[in-house]
Amino acid sequence: MNFPLYVARRYLFSKKSHHAINIISLISVIGVALASAALVVVLSVFNGFHDLVASLFTAFDPQLEIVAARGKTFSLDDKALQGVSKLSEVAVTSGCLENRALARYNGRQTMVMLKGVDDNYGRCTDIESILYGTKTFKLHADVLNYAIPGIRLAMLLGMSTDFDLPLEIFTPRPGERVDMIDPTTSFNQGELESSGNVFNVSQKEYDQNYVLCPLKFAQEMFEKPGEVSSMAIRLRQGADTQSAKQHIQQQVGPHYRVLDRYEQQEDVFRIMKVEKLMAYLFLTFILFIASFNIIASLSMLIIDKRDDIQTLRDLGAQETTIRRIFLTEGRLISLAGAVIGILVGLLLCWIQMQFGLIRLGEEAGTFIIDAYPVSVHPVDILVTLVTVVAVSFAACWYPVRYLSRRLLREQKQ
Repeated sequence: MNFPLYVARRYLFSKKSHHAINIISLISVIGVALASAALVVVLSVFNGFHDLVASLFTAFDPQLEIVAARGKTFSLDDKALQGVSKLSEVAVTSGCLENRALARYNGRQTMVMLKGVDDNYGRCTDIESILYGTKTFKLHADVLNYAIPGIRLAMLLGMSTDFDLPLEIFTPRPGERVDMIDPTTSFNQGELESSGNVFNVSQKEYDQNYVLCPLKFAQEMFEKPGEVSSMAIRLRQGADTQSAKQHIQQQVGPHYRVLDRYEQQEDVFRIMKVEKLMAYLFLTFILFIASFNIIASLSMLIIDKRDDIQTLRDLGAQETTIRRIFLTEGRLISLAGAVIGILVGLLLCWIQMQFGLIRLGEEAGTFIIDAYPVSVHPVDILVTLVTVVAVSFAACWYPVRYLSRRLLREQKQ
């Protein structure tokens, strides 16, 4: 039998001579439990937003994307790239070229991100699932070039899904100075007709900036014949994304980078990770403050049990054994608070997932979702448990060691 654990358990549940010790011990458990529950809930909410943003990108971004390791564009004639479509994991590939351009419609103008894609783009992504209008992905017919703008961009320029006037596109000619007398001569100019569609990713970055157009039109506008800025890849059903990514990276070599969806939106997810980390550190600090209640409880318990300590010494207990009794007491308090807090946090997460009690807006449809998203990850539960136990153990180690040593010294005198 573990003697310090046995005595500490008896101290935890037995009545003390001073009722305040029981109250402070209960407050200690509640304080640790609240901090633990807050960690579980807050981390799960960040996971929910992370998963929500990831789901919104899937219809516009490909499963994998190849970009140049150096420079902005590259040629699809590279033999290493031509072998990608022949890999067993790859279902279809699509070349893309995007850059900044000026768009003008019916007297209104704004800067846009013009993205040229080939005919395979519709099969390489789920773009048709976010189209409004005819819902058919089509970017050219005979000599006509079509545009598919984002829904916010269409509203900004006063366009409908089936706009009548052509969308004018202007791009600066590489290496040419702007002629102040006639600036239009310094720009490449082109027109895009309505495809009868706009797309809606529900992300401002896309919906207010992007215009999809034929790849050849973009290459002519940017004077990049035969070049692309990325190659989109759709994998065969059942293919493992990470193993396919490694296989493709070996095929294309060090001159190219293979990006998954998270790496394609690296800036967005990096910010979310930093925010989650800051929330974790802030709540850990609150947990550390709450652990001072454990120190107060143990300090009063040590003073209350002076006679017991003397009895244990007379029976032959060593100083380290006596210290371990009170350290174990503090650990039991922190562990009880951690378990209760995690269970309460999981219960709150389940209630939010089932009923959506905490809402993002007063009216339904104001945001993409009506209630705060929650996603519980087992690793966060483990991190919470380890953090609570580690912080609580560290907080009570020195005070217990100091007080018990001082009390034992006084008893010797």
